[in-house]
Amino acid sequence: MKKEKIAIIGLGYVGLPLARLFATKYAVVGFDINKERVSELMSGTDTTLEVSDAELQAVLVDKPPKGKGLFCSTSIEDIKECTYYIVTVPTPVDKNNKPVLTPLLKASETVAKVLSKGNIVIYESTVYPGATEEECIPILEKNTGLKFNKDFFAGYSPERINPGDKEHTVEKILKVTSGSTPEIGKKVNELYQSVIIAGTHLAPTIKVAEAAKVIENSQRDINIAFVNELAKIFNLMGISTHDVLEAAGTKWNFLPFKPGLVGGHCIGVDPYYLAQKAQEYGYNPEIILAGRRMNDSMGGYVASEVIKIMIQKEIKIKDAKILILGITFKENCPDVRNTKVVDVVAAFKEYNTNITIYDPWANQEEVFHEYGLLSTKSLPKDKFDAVVLTVAHNEFMELDFNSFRKKASIIYDVKGVLNKDIEGRL
Repeated sequence: MKKEKIAIIGLGYVGLPLARLFATKYAVVGFDINKERVSELMSGTDTTLEVSDAELQAVLVDKPPKGKGLFCSTSIEDIKECTYYIVTVPTPVDKNNKPVLTPLLKASETVAKVLSKGNIVIYESTVYPGATEEECIPILEKNTGLKFNKDFFAGYSPERINPGDKEHTVEKILKVTSGSTPEIGKKVNELYQSVIIAGTHLAPTIKVAEAAKVIENSQRDINIAFVNELAKIFNLMGISTHDVLEAAGTKWNFLPFKPGLVGGHCIGVDPYYLAQKAQEYGYNPEIILAGRRMNDSMGGYVASEVIKIMIQKEIKIKDAKILILGITFKENCPDVRNTKVVDVVAAFKEYNTNITIYDPWANQEEVFHEYGLLSTKSLPKDKFDAVVLTVAHNEFMELDFNSFRKKASIIYDVKGVLNKDIEGRL
């Protein structure tokens, strides 16, 4: 199988780690339409921090490889000779939470330009059950004149990358695989099996694999929504949610979820893909959408709780200076996609407060481009009326929080990681 040549379409948080891994055994060409991204990678650096410079440089080659190695390119000519095309582009939702398949469909059009007989196209992007065969395959057929499952084949192997996680890297996460025929399923499975040390699970159909992926994050979303609702209830009752969860967690089968902001490109997005498809079949998914509503409400809830405590301490709200610690969607990771911290900021701005966002991990240009917000990587020297810990970066654990405080001020801990000198926590 080492004669196979693999094209990875999309070199982001999912595509690059996968390309790097395959390049240790195969000839791999990574394709991306972002020239800056490709240039950065070919210089041996990954600004997403998913792949270390040493790991990347160990597999990079300066032209499309014949043997093992990774070459990154924006030229479609460089992926012409590949036998496998693996699509790892994002699948977001729009402002109305409707699935946006545009990147996936555009990637399919790109693959169609170079697809030849015998090739296998594997999709890794999270979608609703049926999207691969109902949306992507027709594009490949229409733009090539090739017949599906006769001239070319497909597979689906959902990504399970956890951004920022250096323990559960791509090769250490069990991979679900599938193919458009039983024989192709075996080939796809063998391909991943050759590099994934955690093993693989061959699903019987592409739709089963698609459904498995979309419910993984939906399940997590619903569980977090439950503890977020508990947090709202227990806060009204004057009970510490974290103390309650710690006590309940002493039972062997209690699930250890914590309240918080639910953002990112997976948990906060994927349930909408399943919900959309369910509604097309005439079913309204009440629990899934209720969970989404609860979790989407948490940014505003955090801000209102902070304001409430400030009022209780007789801190003037208008023009109050508030420090937000963290803008990324999770700790120790530069990923700001679908971060719910922006909801907290937006709610504070409705009270005419002055916001400072400090995040040593976030790319300031990306934060401004995506959300129109100014952030800083430098530790602020000012004193604040309120300090809100929204992301549990390691750097924040070492801060002297009192150094940020005015005489009358509050500290609010969204993540539940601070143990003393705080006035409130989620």
